[in-house]
Amino acid sequence: MASLMIQGCGSDVGKSTLVAGLCRLFANRGLIVRPFKPQNMSNNAAVTADGGEIGRAQALQAIACRTPPTVHMNPVLLKPQSDVGAQVVVRGKVVGAYKARAFQGLKPDLLATTVESYRLLAAEADLVLVEGAGSPAETNLRAGDIANMGFAHAADVPVALVGDIDRGHVIAALAGAHLVLDLGDRDRIKGFIINKFRGDPSLFDDGRREIVARTGWPDLGMAPWLAPARALPAEDAVVLERPTRADGDRRVRIVAPMLSRIANFDEFDPLRADPDIDFAFLPPGTPVPGDADLVILPGTKATLADLAFLRAQGWDIDILAHVRRGGRVLGVCGGYQMLGRVVSDPEGIEGAPGSAPGLGLLDVETVLLGDKVLRAVSGRLLDGDAAFAGYEMHIGRTTGPGAARPMLALDGGPVDGAVSADGRVAGAYVHGLFERGEARAALLAPLGLAITPRDHAATVDAALDEIAAMLERSLDIGAIARIAGL
Repeated sequence: MASLMIQGCGSDVGKSTLVAGLCRLFANRGLIVRPFKPQNMSNNAAVTADGGEIGRAQALQAIACRTPPTVHMNPVLLKPQSDVGAQVVVRGKVVGAYKARAFQGLKPDLLATTVESYRLLAAEADLVLVEGAGSPAETNLRAGDIANMGFAHAADVPVALVGDIDRGHVIAALAGAHLVLDLGDRDRIKGFIINKFRGDPSLFDDGRREIVARTGWPDLGMAPWLAPARALPAEDAVVLERPTRADGDRRVRIVAPMLSRIANFDEFDPLRADPDIDFAFLPPGTPVPGDADLVILPGTKATLADLAFLRAQGWDIDILAHVRRGGRVLGVCGGYQMLGRVVSDPEGIEGAPGSAPGLGLLDVETVLLGDKVLRAVSGRLLDGDAAFAGYEMHIGRTTGPGAARPMLALDGGPVDGAVSADGRVAGAYVHGLFERGEARAALLAPLGLAITPRDHAATVDAALDEIAAMLERSLDIGAIARIAGL
């Protein structure tokens, strides 16, 4: 079995996309490839075929490998609930909420868990491509590390280190990593990759030679700016901080408040990609625009906390005014819960115990009790009779008279969600309603928008093939294969 770990000089240097592209590249060569990330931190998660949850990036990488995602592809997932604490998910199941210092005490056991999951994947694959987290050069985090070199040594996996030239100082980043790493970690690195280069690559030939001279690591190539990655699901919330381009001739305006613990926001990628839609996440402090056609309340990792956050931004007032003007509102998961009359967390599952009034736009109420629901679902929209496929990932039960007007009929009989009497406000627990072209067209039809019902999955799949081809041309794939042990 062959393996290679892609680590980076920092977060957001493009590790996830490179791993996804390499997964597709080697899968296209006929190999059985599996993705793996020992520890991830993200509130963008995906439901796995074996009934758990993993980081969205590993689910995308599984798609790149043309295999169903499993909990072993990301055995440790941290889902931030506050600035100092996170929900810890181990092999797809929540084991508790921990502050950063308390989490350190779990790491020895979690390292053994990650290595075991890696071995299980390796047993079924020709190649396992592993993604690191953050940077191995953060040497203050080296003790007890399970995300980078700690795992690489424990599982005996070679490493390629990625530097992001788009953010600048890439020579210093790679040479600096070489300087601060101890000898054992330094020797674990078998080459470096420059990522996100724009323009004539020959202009950086001298820079690449200097990195080789300063580090002794082989040059494995320089990946260009991978424009097709725009079509891929984003995992990190950093993407939300980037401005969304809005063209003046777009016919429909859709906005989603950027909640402080926003989750699974990649489900709106099909809207961002549609040329007839001006879709934007609203940063804190930004009012809901008066000309918005649809306001989407997205999912959140902490419903009560984000309900308070929403009110602190004045978005509750804006949304109520939007509805009075005849605008439409859609709530997804935690956003659906906020649209009801009240949200209660009697046992403190998502934070301190308590309750708060919702926006009162749907005649339902939510109690955060019971086991977490994690499942793939499919069914039909009750308004428009269009087929959808998505997933549920939530804690809580929502009931009330409004639920007698459900939004969705799930295959097998159950219904989900609620719709207001005038049909302008709706909500449901299901994520991914915009993925299928048929469902997206039905959801957008009341806004006066007719679209070509193309499934977003086809767009993602085509982007993965294009990225794989770009990496084939720009990286030394033969050297990467030899390092991995192919």
